Amino acid sequence: MSLEDLRKKIDDIDSKLVELLNERARVVVKVGKYKDKNGGPIYAPHREKAVLEKISRANTGPLPDKTLTAIWREMMSGSFFLERPLRIAFLGPEGSFSHSAAMLKFGQSVDYEAVADIRTIFNEVSKGHSDLGIVPIENSAGGGIDESLDAFVDSDVYICAEVYMAIHHNLLANCKLEDVKEVYSKPEVFAQCRKWLSDTFTGAKTIAVASSARAAQMAAEKPYTAAIGSTAAADLYGLKIVCENIEDVPNNVTRFLIIGKQDTPPTGDDKTSLLFSTAHKAGALVDVLEVFRDHGLNLANIESRPSKKREWEYYFFVDFVGHKSSEQAQKALEAAKKHCLQLSVLGSYPKNDKLL
Repeated sequence: MSLEDLRKKIDDIDSKLVELLNERARVVVKVGKYKDKNGGPIYAPHREKAVLEKISRANTGPLPDKTLTAIWREMMSGSFFLERPLRIAFLGPEGSFSHSAAMLKFGQSVDYEAVADIRTIFNEVSKGHSDLGIVPIENSAGGGIDESLDAFVDSDVYICAEVYMAIHHNLLANCKLEDVKEVYSKPEVFAQCRKWLSDTFTGAKTIAVASSARAAQMAAEKPYTAAIGSTAAADLYGLKIVCENIEDVPNNVTRFLIIGKQDTPPTGDDKTSLLFSTAHKAGALVDVLEVFRDHGLNLANIESRPSKKREWEYYFFVDFVGHKSSEQAQKALEAAKKHCLQLSVLGSYPKNDKLL
């Protein structure tokens, strides 16, 4: 076949694809009407997981799974728009890593709300101003994100999904490296680039701000300053990438949580997050952890934060593999409560270990 014949064949297939996509969309509209009449969340993480897994199983190539997953995520985004546009709150302004993660997760057809700090994301979701929020919870190099952990203590939102995204930090500026006097970014970003910063700068001052995108905004406005942020932030705010990939650990990944007001049904491959506090006595934490061990629950993560109510009291954040509705988990939670001053289930959601 000639090149022209091959292109004609592609055009014919494209026409069929458009027809099929719109046929799918008409069914989505019916789903939306059913949900509107009978109730049900627009975003269903368990359904999302099932659809993407089915697409991967059906894929025989040559397209890689990640390409088809990206296409289907965008189709799902269009489906949200047809049912009812979702509103997603993220740590702004535009160009932040949270913004990038939200776009990769939910696509182009939803509404995004940039907010000034992580606490506000929780408030917007809690008050119903946003359907969902996306918050960073931990980084493979820097550990837990304190703002997010603290916000869970007195919030009524649920975790309904998790996503992982590779993070690459860049020094952004409109001056030469040797002329930089101040560097802006989030505290966690500085922690992830600590060695590079100490090796590169002797006199430049690091200044913590609410987000890496806000840092880029400030660097664009003030001479002889730089920001550590994303390539998207550089494009948005007219900054040059002075140094690329300055993170100390090459495989730098941030885990984000999707928060909402809905519970998520079990999928058979789930994770549950808990928040609890214990009495200030020897062995209190061990007593709780032994409960999960004795009930055969695998702990995937544990973080601690000091309580702001009483001295020397801590809140612990724990993830275990499994859904809270299982008999095994129910028995473990009841037994664990006996050793806790407070225990809250923050949510059960589909387990995910694939990068966006």
